Amino acid sequence: MDWRAFAAEMAELARHLLAQGSTQETLDAIAERGVELLDGCDAAGVLALRKGRAVTLAAYGDMVEESDRLQGELGEGPCFDAARRSNGERLFRITDLTTSQPEWPRFAPAARELGVGSMMGFLLYTRDDDFGALNFYSRRPGAFTREMETAGWLLASHAAVALASARTVDQLEHALDTRHAIGEAMGILRERHHLSEDAAFDVLKRISQTHNVKLRDVAQSIRTRAVPER
Repeated sequence: MDWRAFAAEMAELARHLLAQGSTQETLDAIAERGVELLDGCDAAGVLALRKGRAVTLAAYGDMVEESDRLQGELGEGPCFDAARRSNGERLFRITDLTTSQPEWPRFAPAARELGVGSMMGFLLYTRDDDFGALNFYSRRPGAFTREMETAGWLLASHAAVALASARTVDQLEHALDTRHAIGEAMGILRERHHLSEDAAFDVLKRISQTHNVKLRDVAQSIRTRAVPER
């Protein structure tokens, strides 16, 4: 493998991922570029395990969503194992899925029926009960060598940084939207009831607590007059 050329591709990948406009666009780009950059890779996807439930966040190529669905339904598979590991291991590589895989007596045969010859995956994040992994699939057994594992690890490292950045941007945008909505609602209350800024905010908090509704939703409701103001 020409590592110098691959390093240049990684630099371009970093720019490409950071240029995406949202977390979902970043996830989709990660899966697509993974297939393009890794020799022998036929499909790629990002799988999340949220409190034991499998959710496909991005998929590029065949096999991804069905493989994710199988792991979720069967409660077994390489992604589930990676999520449960307590030894800090952040990757898996299955060289040949056409051979016996006693670790996954139900998943492995089903994966073979899907046409999966080999798999590898890398943790992108872990948080509380949430787990996210970037997974690569090949129809050909033996496609993912140790060299490909190193290349995949480098790609996943760039993807993790870009994903963290995208999630932060989304959170900041959500926070700004929330702040704007609350500010507008406070303005309405101040004008309508001749309240001070602190008193208007106290009204919002009281409604939130009384109705067990998030403050942002209370503010939105005030703007549309959907909840009582006292």
